[in-house]
Amino acid sequence: MKARNRGPLRDPKVPEEYRALDAQAALLVLVREIAQDFKEAAEAYLVDLFGYTNLCTVHGKRVTIMPKDIQLTRRIRGERALM
Repeated sequence: MKARNRGPLRDPKVPEEYRALDAQAALLVLVREIAQDFKEAAEAYLVDLFGYTNLCTVHGKRVTIMPKDIQLTRRIRGERALM
């Protein structure tokens, strides 16, 4: 049977301190990816919210978005109001 390559995290020839650094680097990459995903989701939500909020503003014959427009948009969507 051929020995499988288990990578540096399980290779007995790699010192323990290097394995810990490898695990820490992998965790850091994972955390950065999750943070990027949250950022993209929040941005998409806000773009959509402000798009509909702008429609509420135009319907009110105004050009400036006001908190009441955001509240109306969130109420129409069925979201819980934070304000």
